[in-house]
Amino acid sequence: MNNNLIQYIYGIADNSLILGQRLGELCGHGPSLETDIAMTNISLDLLGQVRSYYQYVAKLIGNDATEDTIAFLRKEREYKNVLLVEQPNQDFAYSISRQFLFDIFHLLLLEQLQNSSDATLSAIAKKSIKEVSYHTRFSSDWIRRLGDGTDESHNRIQEALNHLWVFTDELFHQTDADKSMVSEEIGVDVTQLKEVFYTKVSAILEEATLQTPNIEYFQKGGKQGVHSEHMGYLLADLQYMQRTYPNMNW
Repeated sequence: MNNNLIQYIYGIADNSLILGQRLGELCGHGPSLETDIAMTNISLDLLGQVRSYYQYVAKLIGNDATEDTIAFLRKEREYKNVLLVEQPNQDFAYSISRQFLFDIFHLLLLEQLQNSSDATLSAIAKKSIKEVSYHTRFSSDWIRRLGDGTDESHNRIQEALNHLWVFTDELFHQTDADKSMVSEEIGVDVTQLKEVFYTKVSAILEEATLQTPNIEYFQKGGKQGVHSEHMGYLLADLQYMQRTYPNMNW
């Protein structure tokens, strides 16, 4: 069992699981029916990608592991998602800003992951990239619309970006598992994505008449399993049915 590979996949897949759960919380609460359905479909896309990753991990682990045990029966410190994706849905501006920042990174990651020497990861990336390209267009268009809209929409989206910006740098931190997989040409060197990420984000913010936040200190910890206070509540909802009714099958 290649533990570094497993931990590396968690670092990718857990982001989509947790963000998919956050988006699922919005079902029925979107600002319009069309947007509500779009956000729900993005959630389903992410969860579909997660299934592919976790099914692969289950094969690597063996011992009767399944995609369900991996998703629902790990403890908080065993999840390796970044802090950004677990941030709560304060309002639509926060939700779409969180989505936008993650989408830009996610698309850059998948573009490189297609070249992985691991055939399974490469195939998942190639299958997922069309969906994530749509996610990126959707969230970027909303950033432009809200930023260059009314005074209230402009101020709300700027406030959300200012709040969430502190979590962006963690996207480009490498764990020991990341470094190991990069050396084997399986993983993506995320440090090489940092400059292009901030360039792309800043260009869209400029189109939206928004200011790129300027801060010196960032928060991190999620990749090492050290999460914010929001993560425990999210997992309580996510894992409730499986922990209350063990081994339940649909």
